Amino acid sequence: MTDWSWIPPRSLDADLRMQPANGLDFELVAAGPRRAKRAVLMLHGFPELNLSWRHQIAFLAERGWRVWAPNLRGYGATSRPEGLAAYRLDALTADVAALLSALRTESGAEEIVLMAHDWGGAIAWDAAMRRVRPMDRLVIMNMPHPYGFARALRLSRAQRRRSRYIAFFQLPRLPERLLGARDALAIRRVFTGMATNAERFPPEILDIYARAAQRPGALTAMLNYYRAAVRLRGTMSGRDPVVDIPVLLIWGTADTALGQETLDGIGAYVPHLTRRYLPGISHWVQQDAPDLVNAHLADWLETPVPG
Repeated sequence: MTDWSWIPPRSLDADLRMQPANGLDFELVAAGPRRAKRAVLMLHGFPELNLSWRHQIAFLAERGWRVWAPNLRGYGATSRPEGLAAYRLDALTADVAALLSALRTESGAEEIVLMAHDWGGAIAWDAAMRRVRPMDRLVIMNMPHPYGFARALRLSRAQRRRSRYIAFFQLPRLPERLLGARDALAIRRVFTGMATNAERFPPEILDIYARAAQRPGALTAMLNYYRAAVRLRGTMSGRDPVVDIPVLLIWGTADTALGQETLDGIGAYVPHLTRRYLPGISHWVQQDAPDLVNAHLADWLETPVPG
């Protein structure tokens, strides 16, 4: 199991377990009352863990939410299937559908929220577009709508330049060697080098990310998200791009991987969109500025869903 020492002691009824879903076992942090009117599933990004939600887990649990934060397939101690096809977007979205069903069954929640960042955001957009399970709200942090991202890659030279790392990740073995070298120094630096508030990433937090990335097969699984997205084209075909539930988009404007041009035209796909920009905050938004993010979450989540 992963090091759980980061779980805030004020988290209510913390439950650390392996959760079966979609034929896999997910390493899961659950917090808050087991039976609750409101529940949230949190999806992390690359090269993160559910650790990335450490500031939000306790915040929402203390407000009566049932909170589930899994490590996605291939991450931490979650099942790590082999082969590129196991990391197609369809497979990742099927994981989320199964987890949402399990969360609703456990909590009995009347309101279900999907909250996601980075690669978790890509999966969450897909789950919402495909309507794989009923959900009431969607919260996305620093991940554009996929159609907007595709448009930016076509039209924006700057975004193509920012996304060059994706081409590097297509190489066999070399990315794994470089990311894992010197006690996963590159993994550590991807956080501290991009963060606005590097003090939010102390050595004990970076150690957890680095140790998880160095598990046998972990880096290959993590990189397979990018490899499957590029090589197994067509995973987005047939999707209705419109997300018709309320969506909160929280965006750190100092994101060096995703430019704000990726958000151009998003209103055509998300008619019930609320945007909250955090000037000067990095891609790691919920870790880099947790107090601001939590304030926006509290404000938006307490606003009734339009009837």
